[in-house]
Amino acid sequence: MKKIHVLNGPNLNLLGRRQPEIYGRETLEDVELLCRDAAGESHDILMRQSNWEGQIVDWIHEARETACGIVINPAALTHTSVTILDALNAFDGPVIEVHISQVHKREAFRHHSYVSLRADGVIAGLGLEGYAAAIRRVVSLTRD
Repeated sequence: MKKIHVLNGPNLNLLGRRQPEIYGRETLEDVELLCRDAAGESHDILMRQSNWEGQIVDWIHEARETACGIVINPAALTHTSVTILDALNAFDGPVIEVHISQVHKREAFRHHSYVSLRADGVIAGLGLEGYAAAIRRVVSLTRD
């Protein structure tokens, strides 16, 4: 079975408890259930979260060998991490960038994304449904 890696960056472990007026009340566990449902029977989901940039880079490297696609919400690292961009550039499958909030309606520094330079699609402002849309896109791009 094909595997999609869903990688989440800093502070997303607090989803549902941190700024619910922006990010909602659902948890990262809810995101995982949504992703598994969206993947259906054809793809497996590997869900991960880290507050450490280097750990996310290591997981992207691992995905080169084990994943058909990556869905990534790099959180604040979106706006700062050339390292994550470089790691994603070494991955051959589709990459979909996801943001729960509508980043373009927020602070100006959130309007720039290094990850978008590699992403095959960017989803922002759909809440958790953005993850499901990203999974469906990876599934459609990686069907046999």
